[in-house]
Amino acid sequence: RRGRGSCVVAPVVLSGRAWGELYVARDAGLPDFDEDDAEFATVLAAVVAAGLAQNERLEEARRLAFTDPLTGLANRRAVDIRLDEALEEHRRAGAVVSLVVCDLNGLKTVNDTLGHAMGDRLLERFGSVLSLCGAMLPGALVARLGGDEFCLVSVGPPADEVVRVTEELCLRAAELELGEGVACGVASTGDPIGPVKSSRRLFRLADAAQYKAKAARSPKPVVAGRDTAVVRLADAARQEAAGERRRFRGRA
Repeated sequence: RRGRGSCVVAPVVLSGRAWGELYVARDAGLPDFDEDDAEFATVLAAVVAAGLAQNERLEEARRLAFTDPLTGLANRRAVDIRLDEALEEHRRAGAVVSLVVCDLNGLKTVNDTLGHAMGDRLLERFGSVLSLCGAMLPGALVARLGGDEFCLVSVGPPADEVVRVTEELCLRAAELELGEGVACGVASTGDPIGPVKSSRRLFRLADAAQYKAKAARSPKPVVAGRDTAVVRLADAARQEAAGERRRFRGRA
């Protein structure tokens, strides 16, 4: 190359493929590189490749720690972290935090009659529908909680917009060739649901709304705060659980 007296090039090989190259040049007039220099460059390129491979393994481990392996969506661990961050933003700046909990109808029937491979296909296809709808809400996190349960976390958009997107989700899920649609419950700090001091309360409210939607086989989401019975149900469940803990401690 112009202005260069000599150079040494060593390939950087990652996972059996050429990732790049290590290129070192000397100006004209300086001693040429020799075999020892070339060998050192080869060793240095191998060290670079090892570092890149280690970084890729760490990134993959992080991804797997927060990802559902079947659908590729986020998992419950990722949801808990995002909700804690979102509620801190809600307390600090008043950001609207919404949680949609979804229960996929008919998965057991598909598994029992068509096999688990078809059940997995239903989960994957609903995951795709959930991702498409989640994309309508900037920054939303979509996740599979486990089994036939999924959720969506939204930070910022108003509650009405989250409900509209959830209605669209219910419509699209009903059009899937497998399953029997989805039951959705929505809980949002943008609705009159009382103080939300932890993600557990938001989950209780969204779960209670989802239970009501499933029991009624509602084609639309049930929204906590717009259905006072849902808020009472969620708070009653919390009080009952607290009573059970007190009785257990008393026996101990």
